[in-house]
Amino acid sequence: MFDAYIICGTPRTGSTLLCKLLASIGTAGDPHSFYRRQDVSEWAEDWKLPGRDTIGEIEFNVAYLNAAIIAGKGGAGKDGTDVFGLRLMRENLDELSAILDQIFPGHASDKARFEMAFGRILYIHLSREDKLAQAVSLVKARQTGLWHVAPDGTEIERGGPPGQPQYDFQRIKAELTELEAYDAAWSTWFAAQGVIPLRVGYESLSADPAATVLGICGALGVQPRDGEDIRPGVAKLADETSLDWMRRFHSDASGITQ
Repeated sequence: MFDAYIICGTPRTGSTLLCKLLASIGTAGDPHSFYRRQDVSEWAEDWKLPGRDTIGEIEFNVAYLNAAIIAGKGGAGKDGTDVFGLRLMRENLDELSAILDQIFPGHASDKARFEMAFGRILYIHLSREDKLAQAVSLVKARQTGLWHVAPDGTEIERGGPPGQPQYDFQRIKAELTELEAYDAAWSTWFAAQGVIPLRVGYESLSADPAATVLGICGALGVQPRDGEDIRPGVAKLADETSLDWMRRFHSDASGITQ
């Protein structure tokens, strides 16, 4: 039995879909990117925490950690679960480790610090085999401002004003290189920490979300409250434009290498 799980991902690997599915089953917490630096102030405000300037950095980090654990378990009281969930992108890993080192000094590894904070952890490595599709999805999201939609087409998350997608070979290439580097960095970190993660692929998650979630539940040692009602809360944004960009990218890359 694990006390917690960390979804170790990179952008556009289906992490929002997975987080919503895990939250919906009622026994696996409510995972979010609590340590995404752009969101820390908003979470702290939601949790009504004192400001850093009023209590000091260490005190703030301790209060924030305690509040994040409650939220990641689904909240206090009857709605809470025994399992804490966290989504963590590779770009935020070192920053989280530094925060935990401040709270729990004297530990030689990230893994030891994480265990002091969260207990026994199941690490879930969420990756996407088709890195070009991932890069195209990321570029489109940043250009259009639209990050996630519900199955009925309703916007769930918008990161900026509406914009028109424009094919950009160099930008896609740069994102592809960075995403490959981040994914490789996760593998390097797992090896250095002696961690054997549960590996989950975007392709299998999107093809059969219910089976993927049930597999994670089995690894965690929890049972969904309603195993018959595991339904995706996020729809795919890939469309003909995405496919066209991928075809153009392959063509442009081939022309460069010839």
